[in-house]
This record gives sequence, structure tokens and C-alpha cells, in this order.
Amino acid sequence: MNAKTPVQLPHSGSRISLRSSASLGWKGFGAELMRVSAGMHRIPAQKHHRIGVHVGTPVKARCMCDERRYARVQAHGDADVIPAGLDGQWIDESACTIFSIWIGELFARTTFEQLHRKPSQPQIRAQLQMRDPRFQHLAWALRAELEADDASDPLYAESLCTAMIVRLIDGVSALDDRRRTLAPKLAARVIEFIESNLEQRLTLTELAALAELSVPYFKVLFRETLGVPVHQYVVQRRVERAKILLLQGRLSVSQVALEAGFAHQSHLAHWMKRLLGVAPREVAKTSAHALRSVDPTAAEAAGIDGGLAR
Repeated sequence: MNAKTPVQLPHSGSRISLRSSASLGWKGFGAELMRVSAGMHRIPAQKHHRIGVHVGTPVKARCMCDERRYARVQAHGDADVIPAGLDGQWIDESACTIFSIWIGELFARTTFEQLHRKPSQPQIRAQLQMRDPRFQHLAWALRAELEADDASDPLYAESLCTAMIVRLIDGVSALDDRRRTLAPKLAARVIEFIESNLEQRLTLTELAALAELSVPYFKVLFRETLGVPVHQYVVQRRVERAKILLLQGRLSVSQVALEAGFAHQSHLAHWMKRLLGVAPREVAKTSAHALRSVDPTAAEAAGIDGGLAR
């Protein structure tokens, strides 16, 4: 699922990129926030699926896709879904902002296969002015990730994109007829792998493969078993690892960030402040003596006496 970022093709209207995921390490999919001028726009058929989500004040537009014409008022959150192989043309009566998402064909096809979809069945279909609250929630979460000063691990964006594909598939069946939690030994295997590789870039694909499950099914079972989504669990464990290393006092904050799997020091600071309510430097100032005086067992759990840093 390593599709390359699609090349921007010529179009008649002007578009200005405000934010792009090109440097965020997302593989097989991407996103861009764009300011689009009034006037006519044409985008030829491409090898990837495209979703354009309208941002801001309503705009009158006339569109044509798959030989069908539409006239509508595009409101905040409305989405146009253009599958791979279809071109698109539209006229906006005024300038607007679009959150554009692209999904590589290989990324989408792998998700289809993991859901046991037959090749003859409908997959992602063309939709104009799609109004789906659940899809909007996923799109706004991905936009927040795009605009964040310190983006999360790519694992989070990958999880959101996979959920989008599942939501877009026409007539996808639920997974309720299968078991709802990971078997204890399987859960232990996945958790052990995460713990042993917190400093590495983890992906849903490799974690699901470890459990011998499809990515969509693995996400469901993991959340039901651990009570939180995969990406949230990984971030929590990285913050906990960083706290232990900071309390030991042997590494600088920047070194701790890398050892715990964060991209840089400010990335660690963002999540530690969010999850623990304190900055890394505040944790580093906490002495082992102060920790023991509050709770003697906390020092042992943190690995200060026994060298148990994980």
C-alpha cells in the first residue's frame, strides 16, 4: 500500500494548497486543504479515488460526473466521491475551500479483500453531495490531523482512512456475526509486539498480520478487547514509556522522545500534556524520593529501583 502522491494535473480554475500531507509519512493515501477559485474546474480520470469535502459557507455549484449533471448548493461537510477512472467537472459560483482526500487503488483494494468483498460486487461508487454524519466525523478528524502542529503517528491517519473506505463501500455487511474480542493469547502477542517496538513506526497492516486478521476486523476486535482504538493505545503506551525514562533521569527530553517512539520533543510534549496534564520537563524534575514518599509501589512500577524501563 505504498501508492505515490498523485501528480497535480492541469485544470481550468485556480487552486491554492493551504495544507498538504506530503511530508507526514502517510502511505497509500493523502489529503490536502485547498482554496478553490470561482469558475469552471476539470479534473481528468485518475488512478486513485478522490473525495472532496466542502468547508465553510455554502456555495452554488453545477457538476457533471459519470455523464450525470447536478445543480446544488454545497454546504459545509458535503462530500463528492469520484472513484478511480472517472473524470469530474464543476462550476463554482464563488470561491470556496475544499478538503481533498485521495485513496490509492491498492490501499482500497486491499481493504476490500480483507472485508471479503467479491470483485464483481460494487465497491466505491460515485456520489455527489453525500451527506453522511459518520463519514464527516472521520473527515474532520483527518483534517485536524493534517492541520495539527504536531501530527500523531501515521498509524492514526491510516486508521481513519481505512474507516473511510469501509464507510464508502456500497452495502458493506457488519462484522457482528463473528467473535468480538481477541483471544487472550492473541491479545498478549499483539501487546508484546507493540511494547517491544514502541520506538518503531507501527502500522495497522503489520499488527493485523501478526494477529492473522484483516485490518478492519482487527481494529474492531482490538478496541473491544482493550477498550481503546489501536492508535490511542500505542500513544498511551509511548507516553507511559517516556514518563518512566524521564523519571530515571538518564536521558535528555529529546532522547526520551525518540526512545519512546515520538517524532521529536514537541510531539512528546503535546501528547504528555494532553494525556497526563504535565510537560516532559516537569516530569523530569520529579525525584525518585518524592515519588516513593507519595506511593512506595509507584517507584517500583516505574522501574526506578529495579531497572524495569520497558
